[in-house]
Amino acid sequence: MVGGVIIAVLLLLAPFIIVASMSAVAALLGWALKSDAEIRHADSELLETNY
Repeated sequence: MVGGVIIAVLLLLAPFIIVASMSAVAALLGWALKSDAEIRHADSELLETNY
């Protein structure tokens, strides 16, 4: 009985855990790629147009 309750709770929480972890991965990847682009193109005048 306890095992069934644990499985049900995990199945209910799994979508929230997956969304939270993927959004954290997306934020980290976005930060890493933005800083890499700024380093590679430091002399570009187009960097001033980015937010």
